Amino acid sequence: MSSNDEQMNGQHRPNSILDQLELPQARKDKQRLARLRTAWKESWQEGGFLYQRWEEVFQARHASWHGIANWIKAAALVAGISLIVLMVDTAGDIASATLNGLSAAPAPGAGDGSGLWGTVDHPIQVFLADQAAHLSVAPAALYAFWQLTGLLGLVGGFLGNAGARIAWVLFGIGSLAMIWSAAPAGGRAAATGLAALMWALASIFALRGLTLRPIVHNHPPQYQFNPALHLHATIPAPTPAGDDSDDEPDNVHPLQR
Repeated sequence: MSSNDEQMNGQHRPNSILDQLELPQARKDKQRLARLRTAWKESWQEGGFLYQRWEEVFQARHASWHGIANWIKAAALVAGISLIVLMVDTAGDIASATLNGLSAAPAPGAGDGSGLWGTVDHPIQVFLADQAAHLSVAPAALYAFWQLTGLLGLVGGFLGNAGARIAWVLFGIGSLAMIWSAAPAGGRAAATGLAALMWALASIFALRGLTLRPIVHNHPPQYQFNPALHLHATIPAPTPAGDDSDDEPDNVHPLQR
């Protein structure tokens, strides 16, 4: 092939049919892809953008919160807030489904109230059933909530949670009030006293370690302050004996005859 076929009027002449059929847009796409590959390689070289970000992530494992890069802090805060929102939303759905299930549950069997536990539990069921008739909630939901409160107060109080212990105390007071209100008049005092004894025995575990005696911590002071008064007096140097000429003014002369 001659040089005239390869070059005409100073311009490159296509050497194949594929070059002739190649569209200008395809060439632009190839050039853009080549530039992207070049930029990707340069960003991972030392001093590149991605290289520096990776170094910041690697150093964040051993640095304090103030030494971490700002973009890592922002990403961590966004991820934490998103996780909290997701957990709150999930907890709300679970609580809503539980309450709906309790509301649709059938009423518990009242029983005949025989036995020690029946003497305490039967008046509570009767009281909750009477109160539920005036409320838009099922008796089963009230009874299940009462049981759940007692269980959480007992377990949480055993683990030392202050809020659970407060809930346990309120649970016991409310239970005694319900038993006193719904128990038969002839055995009201006995049923309430028996419930109080049961609640006191369970409080051994729920309120373990709780004391009403104030705790006094005597710690020696970490820093001791010793006041001291320092006086700095400047004492003039003594004048040598026989040297009184410096004390006389220059215009005073001895009397001469």
